[in-house]
Amino acid sequence: DRNSLAGVVRAYDAGQRLKPGTPPRLLIGARLVFQDGTPDILAYPEDRAAYGRLCQLLSRGKSRAPKGECFLTIEDFLELGSGLLPIVMPPRDAEQARGPLTKFRGPVWLAASMLYTGEDRRRVRDLQALAQDTGARLIATNDTLYHHTDQRELQDVVTCIREHTTLTAAGRRLEANAERHLKPRTEMARLFRNIPGAVAETVRFADRIHFSLDQIKQNYPHEPVPPGKTADEHLRDLTRVGLKRRYPEKTPFKVARQAMKELRFIAKHEIAHYFLTVHDIVKYAESRNILCQGRGSAANSTVCYLLGVTAIDPNKFEVLFERFLSSERKEPPDIDVDFEHERREEVIQHIYRRYTRRRAALTATVISYRSRSAIREVGKVFGLTDDVTGKLADTVWGHRGGELEEHQVRQGGRDPGNETVARAVHFAGKLSGFPRHLSQHVGGFVLTEDHLDTIVPIGPAAMEDRSFIEWDKDDLDVLRIMKVDVLALGMLTCIRKAFHLIGAYTYGGKPPLELATVPKEDEAVYDMLCQADAIGVFQVESRAQMNMLPRLRPRQFYDLVVEVAIVRPGPIQGGMVHPYLKRRKDPSLIKFPAPHPDHGKPDELYSVLEKTMGVPLFQEQAMKLAIVAAKFTADEANGLRRAMATFRHLGTIGSFREKFVTRMIARGYEEEFVIACFEQIKGFGSYGFPESHAASFALLVYISAWIKCHHPAAFAAALLNSQPMGFYGPAEIVRDAREHGVTVLAPDAAFSDWDSTLERDAKGELCLRLGLRQIDSIKEADADAIMGNRGYGYRGFADFARRVALPKRALIILAEADAFRGFGLDRREGLWAVRRLPDDKPLPLFARLAAPDQGAEEIAPLPEMPLPEHVLTDYQTIRLSLKGYPTQFLRPRFDEEGIVSCKGVGDLADGTTVRCAGVVLVRQRPGEGTAIFVTLSDETGVCNVVIWERTFRNYRKEVMGARLLLAEGKVQKSPEGVVHLMAENLIDRSADLNLLSG
Repeated sequence: DRNSLAGVVRAYDAGQRLKPGTPPRLLIGARLVFQDGTPDILAYPEDRAAYGRLCQLLSRGKSRAPKGECFLTIEDFLELGSGLLPIVMPPRDAEQARGPLTKFRGPVWLAASMLYTGEDRRRVRDLQALAQDTGARLIATNDTLYHHTDQRELQDVVTCIREHTTLTAAGRRLEANAERHLKPRTEMARLFRNIPGAVAETVRFADRIHFSLDQIKQNYPHEPVPPGKTADEHLRDLTRVGLKRRYPEKTPFKVARQAMKELRFIAKHEIAHYFLTVHDIVKYAESRNILCQGRGSAANSTVCYLLGVTAIDPNKFEVLFERFLSSERKEPPDIDVDFEHERREEVIQHIYRRYTRRRAALTATVISYRSRSAIREVGKVFGLTDDVTGKLADTVWGHRGGELEEHQVRQGGRDPGNETVARAVHFAGKLSGFPRHLSQHVGGFVLTEDHLDTIVPIGPAAMEDRSFIEWDKDDLDVLRIMKVDVLALGMLTCIRKAFHLIGAYTYGGKPPLELATVPKEDEAVYDMLCQADAIGVFQVESRAQMNMLPRLRPRQFYDLVVEVAIVRPGPIQGGMVHPYLKRRKDPSLIKFPAPHPDHGKPDELYSVLEKTMGVPLFQEQAMKLAIVAAKFTADEANGLRRAMATFRHLGTIGSFREKFVTRMIARGYEEEFVIACFEQIKGFGSYGFPESHAASFALLVYISAWIKCHHPAAFAAALLNSQPMGFYGPAEIVRDAREHGVTVLAPDAAFSDWDSTLERDAKGELCLRLGLRQIDSIKEADADAIMGNRGYGYRGFADFARRVALPKRALIILAEADAFRGFGLDRREGLWAVRRLPDDKPLPLFARLAAPDQGAEEIAPLPEMPLPEHVLTDYQTIRLSLKGYPTQFLRPRFDEEGIVSCKGVGDLADGTTVRCAGVVLVRQRPGEGTAIFVTLSDETGVCNVVIWERTFRNYRKEVMGARLLLAEGKVQKSPEGVVHLMAENLIDRSADLNLLSG
């Protein structure tokens, strides 16, 4: 790695997997590239202390440079290079290496390579003479760029990408041959047969190195521990306090017992400091009134609940600590805590302040080439223009996608038989999956008691006041380094803002609600959800979730836990959804198979599967099933969990299948039931949802649904003020609010704040006033000026323009958004009013007439803007319109063509062939090879379109690119009233929208 150690953990992990127990020896080092013209140096640390200095050296170079760069000089190396074994890589003119060779006090090596350049013999003679003159030791290297000769062409491609050139223009920047690959020992001996000792020196060099990555140990921060206490004592005291706070009347026995079990485990594994650090961060957020909630597998921990990190009551839910931590896994704990997405930065900066920049940093994320980015970059290398590569990239679904197929190339407007296009597509496929660059993780913090920059290099992030290490989450897991996930969740921001609005406008300014004080088990909330009225509601607003709600019909909180978990690939692929729904509808179908009386109690599975109708829906249940029915140990059950998640890669699921099936059959369970159970468990794969995680999310589902049900205006305002988030844009949020009886007022310079607000109309009814943030391109600073100068109101446009003194561009943006109606000016009048302000040239349409309003000029009557043009311009400026919907103006044309409205599709009988057109709101694709779900919208409502993979292949361009889409197919209705249009043909009708402006 050049000026980096980003790849060393992956190399180390690959070696461990290659030969478990006796992995090949890995020499850790970095290629140092200097700013001052010094030849590159390969630096290998002899021991752990030297490795720490190498990390500090790289951190120093990164601190001077922008993200992704490292500015080093030879003086930096001489200062921090103690214990680093240097191999100088001579440039073309070997004599240029003499300077650095003479600067080192300790041993130094000079690299010799045989690369078939036509001058290898002469060059080697020069290197031998230079080594003899300087006392350096000549060492055989291959200056490797790739592992095998067949990678040479791809190496040329990535070189062109790095140099921003094409293959035809690259010239000498490309390698002359394919020799810079790994070679076997015999080949290296043959190449260097005339250079005595060069190959043997590599062995002697390696023998000097005693550092390995398994020497890396994390020393966790001690700040949260009060003086005079150990970490375990302090954690135990906080747990006791948590028991009294959570259970003021009486502590449940099973909770106290589970807490003690966890505390013993934590003490044994010496990880109390980790829990205290997370508790410390959560307490800081609470002190700043920042909503937060822990989730993920940590919600299986009773200690986390008692510390206030998670919200899942172990007295109400069956937590499984082994799902979070186990001795067999030997993995560090990993606690995810969600914070309000708009205020998470306060928490991040608090962590930096508390632990300093040398002891705290975010982990990295390796950004790899995917189909979109690969075809754009590789296309340039082969001389394809940006518009050509852009069209090919647009045929890829999402950010990932697979290798471009022939039909995609054709739909991108290219001939797959064209040699240049074919080569670009081929190498884009080969490049897909390769690392592209390092980016910061969304919120994973690594903290240490001593200096983190002696463990891994730290560098600046692209974001201001952020720094991150070079290793990603998987690297940390390999080295068992603990991190704290400080994540952002938009719904927490939305809930806090909604609470504030409810308190200010509904309860007369009383203290706002809290997560714990929202009324529980409200019938009206469940009635709303049963009707799939869930736009904006956390987790259940997707089309798949809204289809499930009428079928599941949730009536209590645990139903929401199931709802969150059941619409996942795991339960679906495992065949668990339909059996669960059938049993929920007909309880007589619920059965709990039993073992032979000699081997167990007849009701042993009841406690495991009772809450889910005898069907395993959660990962905890899968593990408990293995423990109870197959008599797995806790560690074996956790091994099963890992195998479920990775069986395609590790191939270990077979051994667990044998244990599971054999043991259950031996205990008297019927073979058919046992095999079905295991197939269901295997179906989870990495998609199984822990019950604890689902319960954490279900709490936010209920709270957001309660706000939507009882305070729709506040809910809509909070959603708009928290954008971007969720599936639906502002237009659908506003329309949903209006359908719930909320009066929505347009953004207006005379009345609006930056955020959407609530206000009372003449009748005292609560209305939603859209904020200035809804206007595209308006700056928050300009909105602050409007709000700050408003006082008790503006007396007219002239008074507004004079007092606020906004830039002309900002005034034009407001006028184009029709935001001057509060001053009696519509869109066109507002634009003319802005243009006739003093710094503009006089316009002939204006007649200067005396007027009572400060000498304002009267504007000659302007032609009224047609309503369709108003609506179209609204969408262009504020992304929605309160004046109408685009499709209502196309309805006569659609009626002539027999195109049915979205509402009309729901009125048709099952199996009816129909044509429906609408604006594309949402496109969803759960995974490769699955159906695509598209939500169309018109002036009457929405239509849910299902597109099977075979249809998508023929209409990829239309599905992915159309703003207005016509779908032809058959109506499908479920007994619960869920309606789909199963598309067979699709037509892009986006051009029809242009008719609105004509």
